[in-house]
Amino acid sequence: IMYKNGVSHLTADNDFMGICKIVRWLSFVPIARGASLLPVSLNMQTDPVDRLIAYEPPSGPSDPRLFLAGADTEAGWLSGFFDRGSFVETLGGWARTVVAGRARLGGIPMGVIAVEARTVENIIPADPANPNSEEQVLQEAGTVWYPNSAYKTAQAIQDFNNGEQLPLIIFANWRGFSGGQRDMFFEVLKYGAYIVDALSKYQQPVFVYIIPNGELRGGAWVVVDPTINPEMMEMYADEKSRGGVLEPEGIVEIKFRKPQMLACMERLDSQVRDLRLSLASPDLSPEQKAAVKRQLDAREKTLLPVYTQIAVQFADLHDRAGRMAAKGVIRKELKWTQSRTYFYYRVKRRLAEEHIRKQMRNVAPNVDRKEQTEIIRGWFLKSDPEADFDQDDSKVAAWFEDSEKDVALCLAAWKTQVDAERIAEQVTEASDDALLAAFQQLSTERRQQLLSKLQQ
Repeated sequence: IMYKNGVSHLTADNDFMGICKIVRWLSFVPIARGASLLPVSLNMQTDPVDRLIAYEPPSGPSDPRLFLAGADTEAGWLSGFFDRGSFVETLGGWARTVVAGRARLGGIPMGVIAVEARTVENIIPADPANPNSEEQVLQEAGTVWYPNSAYKTAQAIQDFNNGEQLPLIIFANWRGFSGGQRDMFFEVLKYGAYIVDALSKYQQPVFVYIIPNGELRGGAWVVVDPTINPEMMEMYADEKSRGGVLEPEGIVEIKFRKPQMLACMERLDSQVRDLRLSLASPDLSPEQKAAVKRQLDAREKTLLPVYTQIAVQFADLHDRAGRMAAKGVIRKELKWTQSRTYFYYRVKRRLAEEHIRKQMRNVAPNVDRKEQTEIIRGWFLKSDPEADFDQDDSKVAAWFEDSEKDVALCLAAWKTQVDAERIAEQVTEASDDALLAAFQQLSTERRQQLLSKLQQ
């Protein structure tokens, strides 16, 4: 019962298996609260980061665990997005239209949220205390958020952030929220708002990736949009994905209805145009006008399905990754087979960068993120002036790792500069008597050090 209602994250057959699962879970958690996840231990880097992903999510219902962890097929092993054997699902018995768990990407532990594309059964047992109650079996469609799955998503995000401080990747493939009367009564909107709250408070990097043959629509886009937490969230889309508030058929129903289609036919089809001109002629008898009207209606009826298909295809072009990137709603368009390598270097770079930013905030809380970026950019370009700091994640990640001492020296020099500016501002505003009193409060050894520095 507790596994199926979300109280228990995992189940075990005996004490030994339970301890093994606890130890494995702890392996994903940083060594201390606030500690960096980098560098990754060599014994965790068991799967090459530069390999291609062999398994691609198909169009239509499929098991999301296959593209996360890989799949055994008749043709052999098809590798998935994460390191082989590293994915561990939690809360698997509850709200099964969402899959949550932890996995490793090149050895880096990450929180994972994916979408079940198949229809699942939600079984509500009968109440033994009520002889009139019966077991209920509810069908829950895939790629849709229900009250329980929205709550599960929000809870998983909070666990990854507050308890474990893990970077998060969301493999998006939602058509929206279930809007039925039952789901509205069971507070689907409130649990959707919980997702926004959890993401807005997330303190580690978050990556939203619309998977190949997947889509992100309606209210589902709203709750994972990167503007919720622009400092931490980034959105990407596969070249085979779709995204937009409405589906193409819905856009056509609103923006290009039948009157607009008929006007388009008159503009483009000579036969329709001639029939309309004939119909407007005052020389025709009522019988002739009726005949022309029948010909016009027949021609429009023949063309209407063709124009509808063209309109839907045109609307679909606006939902593709290239258009999303052009409008600035995603950071980049990706290819699924190469996305593992891209995200490994992106996650590694972001984790190292956020670790430096945290130290900078401790020194100067008033320095905003844009200023921090420019300072770090300047440090990096001193070592490699030709590199692209914004796009070349592999070089930036390698610089953080290989030039750790240089980065520490740059940070120490910047800290000295910040301290100097702060003290200079205080000294400028202080009186001579106050400066003398402060100097006299220092130890004799410290006063001698300052005097010798001033005399140099």
